[in-house]
Amino acid sequence: MAFRTDLAVEAIENHKSAAALPHVRQSDRILEGFAIHEVRILSEDAAREIGKPQGRYLTLELDALIRREEDAFPRACKALSTLLRELLPRPNDGPVLIAGLGNRMITPDAIGPQTADHVIATRHLVAQSPDIFADWRPVSALAPGVLGQTGVETGEVICGVLDRVRPAAVIAVDALAAGRLSRLLRTVQLADTGITPGAGVGNARVPVIAVGVPTVVDGATLAHEISSQLGQPACEALDDLSQPVMITTRDIDREVADISRMIGYAVNMALHPHLSVADIDLYLS
Repeated sequence: MAFRTDLAVEAIENHKSAAALPHVRQSDRILEGFAIHEVRILSEDAAREIGKPQGRYLTLELDALIRREEDAFPRACKALSTLLRELLPRPNDGPVLIAGLGNRMITPDAIGPQTADHVIATRHLVAQSPDIFADWRPVSALAPGVLGQTGVETGEVICGVLDRVRPAAVIAVDALAAGRLSRLLRTVQLADTGITPGAGVGNARVPVIAVGVPTVVDGATLAHEISSQLGQPACEALDDLSQPVMITTRDIDREVADISRMIGYAVNMALHPHLSVADIDLYLS
């Protein structure tokens, strides 16, 4: 059975010879007290071997935020905003579209829409009062819903908006699937590889920065991982189900709300470096 994960770091961990691949680079660093793991997939051959598109992946571990350490929230926002600025194209003054992907009505899939709720939309203000908002970047925020709600593919909605807004970049926020329970809602992955066409945004004309948070683990993947660790034969029980079984946390409502707020604030700080957490609280109140 294939190991199912949307996280590049897990795909490499699960790949027995990934460390020996000549076109994969990995590094670690600390930013604002948070661990950052970076993966660079530098060739199409390596991308096919690992099963992830060629590009750069940054994984932010949120252990300090989960432990509620002092000043953990503003530090996490600052760390994530720094990573976003690293991936955003230069010059850093063009308009940006924030796309909150997912279904607001299904909590594990609501990361994107709830993040969009915490983004300060400024495009109309900059256009109407350029002198007053000279220090602000034009930002649009959109939560397009899903096909079952709107009857329109998410990618079609966003491509229509792109033609009118003409942003310099898109930041697409979405929920992901992890392969291990320890990473649920404790990891943020950023990538400059865009979003898989059919699942969100895929537009070659506009750079897309993908921001994802794992909110579920596939039950069959978890069962096979446990069987493997115990040295037992492969678990076949979940393979027989007609629909996938997804596992999430007991406090998913609170955790999704908390991490969505953090991502939204980080986006604001990345696009408007003069803002602090207190400033954003004021503007969103």
